[in-house]
Amino acid sequence: MPAPDTVSLALWATNLGRPLNGLDAWAAGIDAKMAEAAAAGAKILVMPEYAAEQWLAFKPEGLTTDREIPWLAGQAPAALERLEGLPAKHGIGLLAGTMPWTVDGRQRNRAWLMLPDGRVVHQDKLCLTPDEQDPKTWLLTPGDSVQVVEWDGLTIVTLVCLDVEMPALSTLIAPHRPDLLLVPSMTLRRSGYARVFGCAKARAVELMCAVAVTGVVGASPGTTWNPTNVSGNAVYLPCEKSLGYTGVHSETPAVEEHWGDGPFLLAKDIPVGAVRALRDRGSEVWPGAWSADHVRVVAGL
Repeated sequence: MPAPDTVSLALWATNLGRPLNGLDAWAAGIDAKMAEAAAAGAKILVMPEYAAEQWLAFKPEGLTTDREIPWLAGQAPAALERLEGLPAKHGIGLLAGTMPWTVDGRQRNRAWLMLPDGRVVHQDKLCLTPDEQDPKTWLLTPGDSVQVVEWDGLTIVTLVCLDVEMPALSTLIAPHRPDLLLVPSMTLRRSGYARVFGCAKARAVELMCAVAVTGVVGASPGTTWNPTNVSGNAVYLPCEKSLGYTGVHSETPAVEEHWGDGPFLLAKDIPVGAVRALRDRGSEVWPGAWSADHVRVVAGL
């Protein structure tokens, strides 16, 4: 299929504070948001990291922090099953945030990209936070691969939260010439929000592509571990004259809580074709898929 000149995305900084009574209610909310996104012309609805923490609103009484991840992972297959028909129903893709997923008896923090053609592609978080490596809190296992997805003329890569702060991943991804980098995140404080969103903007420059980032806001009624979450939505572009200089396509401000479902951004007509052309020729200074393999470090001078 020919590569499109523009693409529109819907980003949903999901409010964890909205109470749920089960997975059916969670899936119904996503169904409604996909309908809204499709009606507005979006190609993909992008949800945040740990959107599944909303399930803690109906967790078993007395569930301790160190058992939350295994319990969430136990709900995940049924949750995913409830979403599988939605992309075909609405004719758009869904990045369903992340949810703990059991692999060989241990849990990974796994994002799911679900497409109208029936494909379901996972992306595991590769670089874990200290809290995600602590047996007393949310113990997880890192992934070991990056999935590059081709769909409707677009090349799409997903990086989960802290992974977008790792420039080494750009070196691996750049030769695959992504059009869209999707970044679901969870940040408890404004410092974390600034790191993730700032690095997402840097990746747009490094990869010469559009980067869409969204995070959860508020706190789940059943949480024992994440009393605050601060985030918003943004789509970043390379900082080029022809793209408006600043590298910001569209954004919503960071918030700690929300009165409704969470901040929603319709990022219309992201100029992926123009970015692709700049990648091939005409950018101000971009050197291409550059690595430092030929550079040596001289220390101790």
